[in-house]
Amino acid sequence: MNRIKVLQGCVMVALLVSFEAMAQVQSPEQRMSPAEIEAQAHSGAGTGSSGVTGIQTIALKGDATKPGVYMIRLVVPAHTKIMPHDHPDDRVATVVSGTWLFGYGDQFDEAKLKALPPGSFYTEPPKQPHFAQTGDSAVVVDIAGYGPSGTHYESQSDEPTHKK
Repeated sequence: MNRIKVLQGCVMVALLVSFEAMAQVQSPEQRMSPAEIEAQAHSGAGTGSSGVTGIQTIALKGDATKPGVYMIRLVVPAHTKIMPHDHPDDRVATVVSGTWLFGYGDQFDEAKLKALPPGSFYTEPPKQPHFAQTGDSAVVVDIAGYGPSGTHYESQSDEPTHKK
């Protein structure tokens, strides 16, 4: 009986230490105005994006290549077409500006595109193929997920790194 109590005590201490460690990993407070966001470092089509040339990625929170919560802002130029691809993580997104034409499926199909104006919300469930395009203006989209993220194209021929 004593052994069980000692074991229970050890388990409780281990749980408390784990919870304390998790509490110390909390993110710092963060506030950014639009000008401060724009001043953040821009990368090309980074992790969590489609990888299409011309897309700019701004990391707003976390790192999409590592475990944990992240948020990225994508700035997608006008007349950009993104072929069907998916991501391993569950993601949510909000259209900040422009009209984002977004659809689900493993084949690009203009009939499945839905016009999402500023303020629109959509999801990218894990491993759910989706595709998108922009019209005559650029689009800004904020995407949040729990990394690590990545991108898998349904057709290898659509993979941007294979195109020259």
